[in-house]
Amino acid sequence: MSKKTLIPIGPYHPLQEEPELFKLYCDGEIVKDIKWETGYNHRGIEKLSESKTYEQVFFLVERICGICSTSHPFAFANAVEEIVGKEITDRAKYIRSIIGELERLHSHLLWVGLAGHFLGYNTVFMWAWKYREPILDIFEMITGNRNSYAMFKVGGVRRDIEGTKIPAIQKVLDDFKKKADLLTGAVMDDPVIHARTRGVGILTKQDVIDYAAVGPTARASGLAIDIRKDDPYAAYPLVNWKVITAQAGDVFAKAEVRLLEMYESISIIEQCLEGLKKEKEGDISVKVTEIPEGTGNGRAEAPRGEVFHFVVSDGSSSPARHKIRAPSYVNIATFRKSCIGQTIADATISLAAVDPCYCCTERMAVAYDVHSGKKLMNAEELINLSVKRTNDIRDND
Repeated sequence: MSKKTLIPIGPYHPLQEEPELFKLYCDGEIVKDIKWETGYNHRGIEKLSESKTYEQVFFLVERICGICSTSHPFAFANAVEEIVGKEITDRAKYIRSIIGELERLHSHLLWVGLAGHFLGYNTVFMWAWKYREPILDIFEMITGNRNSYAMFKVGGVRRDIEGTKIPAIQKVLDDFKKKADLLTGAVMDDPVIHARTRGVGILTKQDVIDYAAVGPTARASGLAIDIRKDDPYAAYPLVNWKVITAQAGDVFAKAEVRLLEMYESISIIEQCLEGLKKEKEGDISVKVTEIPEGTGNGRAEAPRGEVFHFVVSDGSSSPARHKIRAPSYVNIATFRKSCIGQTIADATISLAAVDPCYCCTERMAVAYDVHSGKKLMNAEELINLSVKRTNDIRDND
């Protein structure tokens, strides 16, 4: 048996926007095994949440990820509103969904551009990021920010989308449709992209089920799961759209799903804009004076897949417990099926194909005393402590 060569990707690497370490054990050019080390970017968001008011938590969780910064407030709002037991207005639902789908557009464009860059196809990179700019301009027009939009609150949204802005938004969408056609054609018909992505990093439908993968990673393998359909929220049950799937499960299929999902996002936004025209006299929020005791499960379909927030309220102004699970936490683990057996060059694009977000994924690995440097707890002990605390809270409800 030949000796395996260790090739590290990370913790700081041009392929990765954030610190994370993948250890590739290779026999020649073939990847035989992969190990993943996390914990380089832990910020203690869940613990911080317990010291913030519900109003402040929205701004906190918005900063978990800069790319899908509205997905976490979306899920958190759904969780808290389940505790409160109040239905938000249709106008607020339309505005929330518009923000969510604009974010899906800019996130998918960002991924397609980076995928082109990783493959050495910088034309796709430059096109995708150029076409993404007008989408961010819409965000700035609606919210005042190109990222971290600060739009959500318990009971609705903070800002309205005035009717005078709708024609400008529609014009950007109309222009973007033509650009999306060019970009999609460039990717779907190019023989070089086909050669680099077809049959590469395959996840079967059963692999997706075994690893509980979500989002485009799952839908590219023929599994039609989408929280917007499976557990409808906001305006998604009020508009017509379809879940995009592919069957091959390879890198090309993941690109195909994301490109075609952009057209569904445009359609959803346009229908929501029509809804705003009909609901022009509606309120953008309902009044919530207190958060009662209880538990809430909030789910939202982020661009990468299901994001999940579990909130426990003890009746105070801050969450007693706040648990967050982002889609990358389950999607990244699929590399053991998609990368092993691939060449080194194909393994890197297979890793990137799930659109990993390491800030969303971080969990503490070891706890040390800041003064003495003595190790207090390892990862297993921390997990056991977390389980015990969750059980204690449940028993006291």
